[in-house]
Amino acid sequence: MNTVLITGAGRGIGLATARAFRDAGWKVLALDKQFGTEIVGERVLYDLRELAGIPKMIAALGEIDTLINNAAVLYCDAYESIPEAHRREILAVNLEAPVAMIEALAPQMRARKSGRIVNVGSVAAFTGHPDLWYGAAKAGLLNVTKSYAAHLGRHGILVNAVAPGPTQTAMYDQLPQSRKDGVMRSVVSGRVCQPEEVAQAVLWLGAHCPGYVNGTTLDISNGSYPR
Repeated sequence: MNTVLITGAGRGIGLATARAFRDAGWKVLALDKQFGTEIVGERVLYDLRELAGIPKMIAALGEIDTLINNAAVLYCDAYESIPEAHRREILAVNLEAPVAMIEALAPQMRARKSGRIVNVGSVAAFTGHPDLWYGAAKAGLLNVTKSYAAHLGRHGILVNAVAPGPTQTAMYDQLPQSRKDGVMRSVVSGRVCQPEEVAQAVLWLGAHCPGYVNGTTLDISNGSYPR
C-alpha cells in the first residue's frame, strides 16, 4: 500500500485530499496542528511553524511515496499595518515549511528513485494580491516547485503544483464580502470551487499523472486570473 503525507489535513482542501487518497486505497498520514471531529487516516499532530523539528518528525514516519504540501495561513491585514508575527507565520508555514518537508523527504525518494510531491499554491501567485505576504509566499511556492522538479527529476521524482481559485474553505469564509464579490465576478461559472474538486486534481498529480508531467502548475480556477 502506498503512503501519502498531507499537511493541513484537518480541514478544507487538505481534508478533502485525505478522503480522495483514502478512497483510492492509499495509507494517509494526516498532518495538522489541530483537528476537528473528522480525522481521515493516521493523525500526525505537528505545528509547521516549528521548522527545526521537521526532519526528526519526518524520520519517525517511515516510507512516504507522496507528499502534499497543503497547509497555509492567511490574514486579511492592511498593507500599512501587517504585524511582524503574521508576516513571519505566513512565510514559515506557506513557504519555508514546504521546502523543509521536501528536503527531509528527498533522501528516501532519491534512494528509491521514485516519489511525488504536490504543492498547493493559489491564483494569488499570479496577481498583485491584497494579502501581500500570502501572495508572495504562494508565488514563491510555485517557483520552488519548478526548482525542485529540475533538481530531483533526474532521480525519478515528480514535483508539481496546483493553483486553486476561490475555494469554499474556512480561509475563504474569513474574506470580506467585497473580496468575495470580486472573486465571484472573475469566475466563468459564478460559483466558488469545492475542496473536493481541488482534491481530485491533487490526487491525479500525486498518484496517476504521467511521468513526463513535472515542474507543472495546474490551474483550478474556472477562468479566473488566466495566464
